[in-house]
Amino acid sequence: MVEFKLPDVGEGMHEGEIVTWLIKEGDKVTQDQPIVEVQTDKVNAELSSPVTGVIKQIHFREGEVVEVGTPILTIDAGGENGKEEVCVSPEIPSTKGDVPVQNRAPAFNRALATPYVRQLAREKKIDIEQVRGTGPAGRITEQDLEQFVTQLNKTTEQVQQTTIEENNVKQPTPKQVDTIESEERIPLKGIRKKIAEHMTKSVSIIPHVTHVDEMEMGPLKEIREQLKAHAEKKNIKLTFLPFFIKAIVTALKEFKTLNASIDDEKNEIVLKNYYHIGIATDTKDGLIVPVIKHADRKSIFQLAEEINQLATQAREGKLSIHQITGSTFTISNVGPIGGMQATPIINHPEVAILALHKMEPRMVVRDWEGVIRLMMNMSLSFDHRIIDGVTAVRFTNRLKELLENPNLLFMEMN
Repeated sequence: MVEFKLPDVGEGMHEGEIVTWLIKEGDKVTQDQPIVEVQTDKVNAELSSPVTGVIKQIHFREGEVVEVGTPILTIDAGGENGKEEVCVSPEIPSTKGDVPVQNRAPAFNRALATPYVRQLAREKKIDIEQVRGTGPAGRITEQDLEQFVTQLNKTTEQVQQTTIEENNVKQPTPKQVDTIESEERIPLKGIRKKIAEHMTKSVSIIPHVTHVDEMEMGPLKEIREQLKAHAEKKNIKLTFLPFFIKAIVTALKEFKTLNASIDDEKNEIVLKNYYHIGIATDTKDGLIVPVIKHADRKSIFQLAEEINQLATQAREGKLSIHQITGSTFTISNVGPIGGMQATPIINHPEVAILALHKMEPRMVVRDWEGVIRLMMNMSLSFDHRIIDGVTAVRFTNRLKELLENPNLLFMEMN
């Protein structure tokens, strides 16, 4: 007998949620056959059987949360005496894109699809086994799901229309429908549950203080417009964010306590001499923070390209654990959707987070005269245990100096 324990499939993972069992008790499985999908902190992982055998017992139901190291099922491998405890290697789960078909065991009959597509199918309440795949080797794609839903809706509409005509049933008016009271309950689980736990922990541990300031964006906008043509030649979408990252890294090197963390067990402040910048990204599952590692070593164009790649992967649910961990400072760019200011919650164990807000023309005073300038607010939340208010203000002043004078920013780059 083989006891299959839930492995640590990610950096620092403590627990995972059983999303879908791909087998049932009594099923025969082959080694490396996918048997369960698990939701970790930020990604879905598909775990495979470590041996060939028969599923004797499944210890947890779908939706239950299991701690790492806990046996989740027992496999009869045949000819074994006693029980052997097995944890699969963290290298086995697929969290990024497709797994080569030739590496799949052919002995089982199951729809081929990535964890991301399976998750979409569950959200749309689609039985994925009923969907015809058009991808390589019959793999089911996101487009296959959309086509399935479209066809299903057409069939449903035809049946409903036939029923109405046959029974002369009068459909309710919109006004009648609006008067029906209803509510919907959604389980707090998966990524949304992890976000809630992380935010609660951050607020309970860190004494947050938020400083708000504004800066003039006209000069930076002009520089960006000049560079957009060069970026397009490289097929790169150039936004303002790479410039902000460069300015932030420059300022962090001068104000080291903002690129730090606190080791509560040892009562030590950990100043970090590497610069991993987290970019808060809005996805359908909640806020995901992909990380640009060693941002100080990358050019404006390299940062722009990586930002676009990470944002796309985040929205498609294809980020790996390595891509969402290890940040030392986080940026939350809410400007594209609006807003004047906020009190962003620090991404623990970091000690600061910067929110960028919308740009708009405003009346400001320059040389004792009222003029219109393109302005933007920024909100810096910081850990008051190690960062004083005066330090926070000096940090944002330095950012303003660099961003309002882009030529100075380029001169300061390493």
